[in-house]
Amino acid sequence: MPKQKSLSQIRTFVERVSAKQGWVPNPDEEFRRKIEEGLQTNYNRYGFFLCPCRDGDGDRQHDRDITCPCSYNLADQAEYGHCYCGLFLSLEFAATGKKTEAIPERRPDELWD
Repeated sequence: MPKQKSLSQIRTFVERVSAKQGWVPNPDEEFRRKIEEGLQTNYNRYGFFLCPCRDGDGDRQHDRDITCPCSYNLADQAEYGHCYCGLFLSLEFAATGKKTEAIPERRPDELWD
């Protein structure tokens, strides 16, 4: 069983990733908490930060492209202002005060098997 992480540790992870990358965590606290709880569940289940908004298979190597922050994050932020989950926002998007919305999935179909 992987080492368990608390919700506080997950929040710290999100804040550190945001600070390092120059992103902004979603300011909607309720929304953000739900995503962080999903990250916590996945970490405690699989031992890595599997995206909580996608159905991975729990294999770290196979799911490396959807390990948070995912491989599609930069392209999603460039086009939509936020990642697929809406957890990380670009500075420009955050400044607008807009809410995140559903965006298309970039993960190639062949990686879903």
